[in-house]
Amino acid sequence: MSSIERIVEQALQDGYLTPAMEAEVGRICDTASELSIEEYMALDRLMGSLLTGEVVAVPRKQFINVMEELVLTEAIARVAEIEASNDCSLDLGDIAAYALNRLPPLYATTEEGAAYQRNKAHEELAELISDQVKDAISNSLDRPDFFPEREGIKRSSDGFLGQMNDLLKDYAHKFEPAQAA
Repeated sequence: MSSIERIVEQALQDGYLTPAMEAEVGRICDTASELSIEEYMALDRLMGSLLTGEVVAVPRKQFINVMEELVLTEAIARVAEIEASNDCSLDLGDIAAYALNRLPPLYATTEEGAAYQRNKAHEELAELISDQVKDAISNSLDRPDFFPEREGIKRSSDGFLGQMNDLLKDYAHKFEPAQAA
């Protein structure tokens, strides 16, 4: 049984077609070069069930992240200033994520709610947003350039002390402890 058939069976059983199920059917249809007869029949059953109300499509709830808009607007302006006056390139996504992780969320489900959140943020949080974006840029500028061969510490059966011993052997090979006299 194909994924489409399983999804349709699940929708018929539950009486609901979730946004995730809908997206997966769409992905399969978009990427498949050709659907089988069984898949077409399953899709036909799903369409019929949706039309009769036997299966209800769960609407996608749209959320507007107002804080994300405000942080991106601030970050774009600051990054543009810095990149215009310095020979550097900053990662806007890293900067926005850093700042967003340090700011309160401002979600809305309607455009009216988003307008309210924007006004509230301009009145109460503008300075905090600006400060967090500045901190994020400072953090980004101060970050060292790592080498592509860099690797994270891997789990091993030796445990933490064994990992630290291996790390010291790899990176502190020139270190020689002072001899006791």
